Amino acid sequence: MTIEEQIDLSLDNRLTATEQAALEAALLSDPESMTLYVQRRWLHAELLCDRSLLSTPEEDSPLRETKKAKGSLLALAAAATLSLFSLTSFFLKDLNENHPVATLIEAENCRWEGSDLPTAEGASLGTGTLSLAEGMATIQFESGATVTLEAPTVLEVASSMRCRLIEGSVVAEVPESAHGFTIDTEKMEVIDLGTRFGVTSSTVGGSHVFVFDGEVKVRQDDQEKAKHIFSGKSLHLGAPPVTADQEIVQRPHPENALSNWIPVSTAFGKGKDAYLRRTDRSGMTGKDPLLMVKHTELAPGNERRALLTFDLARIDRSGMQDAKLTLMMESSGLGFSSLVPDSTFTVYGALSRGTHQWNESKITWENSPHLTKPSPEKALFAPLAQFTITKGSARSLIEIGSDELSRFLLSNDDELVTLLLVRETGEFDKQGLVHAFASKEHPSGPAPTLWFQPAPRP
Repeated sequence: MTIEEQIDLSLDNRLTATEQAALEAALLSDPESMTLYVQRRWLHAELLCDRSLLSTPEEDSPLRETKKAKGSLLALAAAATLSLFSLTSFFLKDLNENHPVATLIEAENCRWEGSDLPTAEGASLGTGTLSLAEGMATIQFESGATVTLEAPTVLEVASSMRCRLIEGSVVAEVPESAHGFTIDTEKMEVIDLGTRFGVTSSTVGGSHVFVFDGEVKVRQDDQEKAKHIFSGKSLHLGAPPVTADQEIVQRPHPENALSNWIPVSTAFGKGKDAYLRRTDRSGMTGKDPLLMVKHTELAPGNERRALLTFDLARIDRSGMQDAKLTLMMESSGLGFSSLVPDSTFTVYGALSRGTHQWNESKITWENSPHLTKPSPEKALFAPLAQFTITKGSARSLIEIGSDELSRFLLSNDDELVTLLLVRETGEFDKQGLVHAFASKEHPSGPAPTLWFQPAPRP
């Protein structure tokens, strides 16, 4: 029996209680059937009205009574149908909010914070928000599209054909059945035209879309005409740059960083920080809120390293027994974690005093000969410490220490100390992740900081 036949029998009160309950369940699970029911209910009310009028002999009822009866019946029918429509809208709203539109198919070793959707692997997802603090997770939409989240990421699931990237990075694979699948960010709308693509969004690093295969259409909020991006191409919408006349604010250090230690950040005194990109000739990266670091042999022009200079004039290093470095991880909005393995970084110490004499507003890769070789020159830089960032790591404060780093900092009698930060690990694809750390211009994160531990008093 078709759904139309069941509805007609229901309106004529010809269904059993069991059949009526089954029909109601079917209507609540299918919005199209519910719409059909509302339409048939209206038609049924009109037919009842007309039948009542036709059965009334003309001679027994004055014309005005006939019109009055017809108006009353229609009014009652309309009121009943309106009530039904309101009830239907309520159920449809509840249905749309809770009806599964996706499934969390992979969520191994993930940590979630602030999600209002289920986060267990295999869970069905309705509309709502997923907030991935650590790890990588993949959801498959009912349309067939799959989206992989790379922590830290906040994603809003809107329907089987749309989601909104609040912040973080995702990679989408869209089959033909889901052409038109859309990912929104704060500044753009990315519409799939049959492809595999990645999208990032960062309040500091801006938004970025890269097409691995196929084509996407991008609509920007401030532009009327959409842009088409094809395989191997990308579009980046940068965050507003930090201007030179903006005040540098010394951000508070996290309370749990290193208690009873003395901090000195790159924002103090003659301190400075910048990242250098092999192909960048602007000389303005020293004013960027992010220190970007990347190593790749697939796209050498994207190589990035960071320079940190600290003013230690106020520190009596003879009275210290240990020293460490802290860096605050941030999202760069560039590249994807799934395309780079767990990454090892090396902190080098500058051995030449001449290395300290660089200008934040002028330094480039080209005018820094000591950075042009694949590995830092041993005569100019000494490796002091290493640390590793795993794929999908949470935004956190990284504490870096070693005997070599401590000896270097405490035995150095120069007022200025310069460190070089290099990523040693390459990547699977030229769109692999650009790692980033807060600089002294960052609006909220603490700047790179050296910490000194006083020796105990005798």
